[in-house]
Amino acid sequence: MEFGSILIKLLAGFIGLWIMTRLLGKKEISALTPFDFISAVVLGDLVGNTIYEKEHSIFRLLFSLAVWTILSILFEKVTQYIPKLRKPFEGEPEILIHNGEIDLAKLRKNSLDFDQLRMMLRAKGTFSVKEVAYAIYETNGSLSILKKPQFENVTRKDMELPEQEVHLPLSIVESGKTQTDNLLLLKKDESWVLQQIQKQGYPDIKSIAYAEFDGKDEVTIIPSSTK
Repeated sequence: MEFGSILIKLLAGFIGLWIMTRLLGKKEISALTPFDFISAVVLGDLVGNTIYEKEHSIFRLLFSLAVWTILSILFEKVTQYIPKLRKPFEGEPEILIHNGEIDLAKLRKNSLDFDQLRMMLRAKGTFSVKEVAYAIYETNGSLSILKKPQFENVTRKDMELPEQEVHLPLSIVESGKTQTDNLLLLKKDESWVLQQIQKQGYPDIKSIAYAEFDGKDEVTIIPSSTK
């Protein structure tokens, strides 16, 4: 009976958290704000205690999840429709590098050191502070940067090259099986996939772990094993 009760509570907690995440939207998992961190800690403690404590019923778990979901939605709506409360509730972005100059006071205010700053810059593909014109420390802990003009990547517009149509690459084979939905979007069929695979020296679709079509004329293939 004890294991059955734990199983039921686990299922209820899983479904409840899934519904809560769907209601709150992708922001809840894509950007960890201070409120999101508090929410994660409270929910973890709430679900954990309810599951393993006999005196806590499944209805208490569902009620608690419902109340927390309502509070979270209210918090989001308040900060959305009352801009004056957004800053004290969620904080505000801090400009750590302004016009190429590092603001040491802002670094100390946000409990950051140079090692941490360089690590966040490297995560953005920037390995030298001298390349950065502006760096903004966002409320979710991420870093947004604007490079100095001489260190920016050259674009087709800069080189006065004609514009090219952009295509979204789509997978056509995964784990030896054709991706029917993507083939319909591409207006292709399985015989075309087989032709592309055999053109690169592979015997059949089952020998392919992954194949991707770039939308124009190139198929990238990863075989299940070497040729």
